[in-house]
Amino acid sequence: MKYKHLFFDLDHTLWDFDANARASLMQLHVDLNLPEKGIHDFDAFYRNYLVHNENLWAKYRAGQIKQDELRLKRMWLALLDFKIADEALAKQMNELFLQLLPTRTLLFPDTKEVLQYLREKSYGLHIITNGFDEVQHSKLKSSGLDEFFKVVVTSEGSNSLKPQKEIFEYALNKTGARVEESLMIGDAVDVDVLGALGVGMDAVHVNYHHAEQEVEPTYTVYHLKELKDFL
Repeated sequence: MKYKHLFFDLDHTLWDFDANARASLMQLHVDLNLPEKGIHDFDAFYRNYLVHNENLWAKYRAGQIKQDELRLKRMWLALLDFKIADEALAKQMNELFLQLLPTRTLLFPDTKEVLQYLREKSYGLHIITNGFDEVQHSKLKSSGLDEFFKVVVTSEGSNSLKPQKEIFEYALNKTGARVEESLMIGDAVDVDVLGALGVGMDAVHVNYHHAEQEVEPTYTVYHLKELKDFL
């Protein structure tokens, strides 16, 4: 067995961030009477939120903004798209969203079945996530994924972010894993794959959306179940 330690990304790889964010924002849309404030088209609001969130995360990864700014600004900018310049509402949405989101439990198909299979094969299963400690642990617990993972490394806990080499080195050190017996599994080529390859670790691109790959991963799968083909 070539690999002994498998490092998984969490959001967008195992835990369906977009579906869980959508469910949480849909609840806020109702609870905060957003249609009365001018947001009649929830789908348009949600699409805009996703764009702002992705852009702000890119800035956060680049060290251009702080955590609090990311969280508040994604709501503020999504509201501004509907000509709502209400900072108090943006703050309220941010706080409620952060309470709701980590309790959501939607996972990608066959996530638990595949993790169970890998655990039975005696792989060490770990998480490397560009997320915040409290939020990511809450997601893992609420969705029942926490039982599968021995070590959870967050960007907050490691003081580094994928694709920076420091977070991978921190994870290797914390798990006692050697790089040549480790495999990173994630959905983002520029973050998960590039970061892993940068420290000499093999990487799986979980390419759910059949996106073009600017970097060549060690393996590509289009569904988590395909991990069973070589692990």
